[in-house]
Amino acid sequence: MTTNNPIPWRFIPLMVASGQLQMAIDAWLLQQHLKENHPPTLRFYRFDPVTISLGSLQRTYPSHWDTLQWQNQPIDLVYRPTGGRGVLHSGDLCYSIITSNIKGKRSEIYQYLCEFLIQGWRTFGLDLFYGKAGRGYIHNASCFGTATNADLVDSWGNKFIGSALRCSGKGILQQGSIQLATDPNLFKTVFSEIAPKPQFSGSLDDPTFLETAIATLTEAACQCFNIEFFSEPLSNDELKLIRDFNP
Repeated sequence: MTTNNPIPWRFIPLMVASGQLQMAIDAWLLQQHLKENHPPTLRFYRFDPVTISLGSLQRTYPSHWDTLQWQNQPIDLVYRPTGGRGVLHSGDLCYSIITSNIKGKRSEIYQYLCEFLIQGWRTFGLDLFYGKAGRGYIHNASCFGTATNADLVDSWGNKFIGSALRCSGKGILQQGSIQLATDPNLFKTVFSEIAPKPQFSGSLDDPTFLETAIATLTEAACQCFNIEFFSEPLSNDELKLIRDFNP
C-alpha cells in the first residue's frame, strides 16, 4: 500500500559561521545520513568572515588568493566537499541539501533538487533557467565566471545560483550559493572580472528579506519534494562532534 504522506526532513535555521565550520557541518551531516543516523536535511547559511570556497578537486587557483584581504581582514580559503570552481562568499545566501536515493544521471539529480529554487524565486518575480557550460569552464577559477547545467541564470543569462553536487553511495550532498548583493569591487579584486548582476541590491540591509526568502524557499521545497520540516538548530553536542570531525 502506497502513501502520499509527506516525508519528514530536518530544517536547520540560518547559521552565520566561518567557512571551515560550515563545510565541516555539511560533510558531517552527509556522513551521519549515510550511516542512517540523520534524516534528510535542508539548511541555509552565510559565511563570516568573507571566504572563498574551492571545489573539492580544484587544485589550482590565482596565487594572490593566499594573501587577499578585505576591509583589513584576511579572506579565508576553504575547500568544499562538493566540486566546481571558486565561489566568493560575501553578499550571498548559501543552501545545502543532504538526502539519498535519487535515481538518474547527475544532471537529472541537479534538476530535481534545484526545482524548489526555481519555484521559490519565481514568487519574487525572478524567472530562472538552467545554464549551459561554455568552452574553457574548467580553466576558469571563478564558479560565477560561467554557467553549467547545474546553475541557474536569469532571462538575460546572468548567473544567480551556482550549485555543486557530491554523490557518495546512496547519499547526496548539494551545496549552492545564491548571489544576492555581491560587492562589485570585492568581486573584481578576487576574480579580475565584472561581478554578476545584483538581483536584490540592498536586500541584506533589510532584516526581513532573508527571513521571507528562506520561508518562501522552504515552502517551495515542501511542495516539490513532498516533505514536511521539523526545525531544529544544531545542538552544542552536535557542534562539538562536528568540530572534532575529520572527513
